[in-house]
Amino acid sequence: MSRKRVLLHVGTPKTGTSYLQDVLFNNRPTLRAAGISYPAERFDGQFLAALDLMRLPWGGLEQEAVGAWDELADRTRKWSGTTIISHEILANASRPQVQRALESLGHPETEVHVVLSVRDLVRQIPAEWQENVKHRRTIGFRRFLDELQDPEREGRIASWFWSVQEVPEILDRWAGDLPPEQVHVVTVPPSGSDSSMLWDRFARVFGLAGLDLDLHVERVNPSMGVPETSLVRKINKRVNDSVEPAHYRPLVRELLAHQTLSKRRGSPRLALPPDVWEWARDLSESWVEEIRARGVDVVGDLADLLPGAEPAEFFDPDRPRPRQVNRAALDAIEALLREGVRQRELEEELRARVADLEQALERAYLRPTYRAREKAVRKLEDSGLGRGMMSTYRRVRGR
Repeated sequence: MSRKRVLLHVGTPKTGTSYLQDVLFNNRPTLRAAGISYPAERFDGQFLAALDLMRLPWGGLEQEAVGAWDELADRTRKWSGTTIISHEILANASRPQVQRALESLGHPETEVHVVLSVRDLVRQIPAEWQENVKHRRTIGFRRFLDELQDPEREGRIASWFWSVQEVPEILDRWAGDLPPEQVHVVTVPPSGSDSSMLWDRFARVFGLAGLDLDLHVERVNPSMGVPETSLVRKINKRVNDSVEPAHYRPLVRELLAHQTLSKRRGSPRLALPPDVWEWARDLSESWVEEIRARGVDVVGDLADLLPGAEPAEFFDPDRPRPRQVNRAALDAIEALLREGVRQRELEEELRARVADLEQALERAYLRPTYRAREKAVRKLEDSGLGRGMMSTYRRVRGR
């Protein structure tokens, strides 16, 4: 049995968090046998707890989240071993919310560790813009960059981005009262690295190395290229006023973005223009120096947070090549047609089942035994005593 402690993973977004959370959720029995609790009854249970802690509006889900943090904290306090809590939107928590979270988890009596996974800004910024597009936003890439570079950071996009991505400030809020040995910064390996490297780093910091865990997950959040992202942005402009969110998510975000457009190969990748690349590099260098000065536990290499020597070739997603967008659009149309065929076949199958049930019900009505029961019920309903008997019978039968 491991000692009682809490490992609190507070972000940042786009650093392999969804994969980590799915592995933890899917392997809860194995983890519990090793003295590790990942308290969640549904895959998004800790997301709801984070919403509740921060009182964040989230398309109505915040109503479903009421009380979720207190329940999570209560289960954490009752567990005698290690508890892992993980969601990237916790990076957004204010200082009072952080204080409430830590106290509710038993701090300072309980040993609380804060884990922050981070990726270089040169990759994070385009990834965050694409994520905005996949959530129905229509903002152009250049305007997105301008808002992030605005020193005032007053816009909704800039204020959210920096609240969950500015590493030194997140560490100030979440780890200011913790000793450096209880603060862990996990760096995301550079592009082209072995895909298992990031998991190995997570396994080290969360004490999962050596456990027989199933690392396969169904839920993925893959990236798209320049023409594919531009296409989804065009779709958003066309359908945002006519397609409800409940339909947008399965058809556009899942079917088109994740299952179709992200699988296209050969498209130019999202990157920063040279001037913004230099700005992001300079900011990243200052962050690396600040992290190093804090003396926290670095799992990986701080050099991972710095871009390469030269910026990647920039293809402007605000002015994509029409031929590339058209080819992506054809793949999207094909996917929607296939889904339409699947839905029609399912509808035909359901219609056939309903017809069979209607015929079976009609045959039951024609049976002499059914007609005799129906006649007896009508006769009972004609008298007060009979109606009382029928009411009692229905209560007993639960009808």
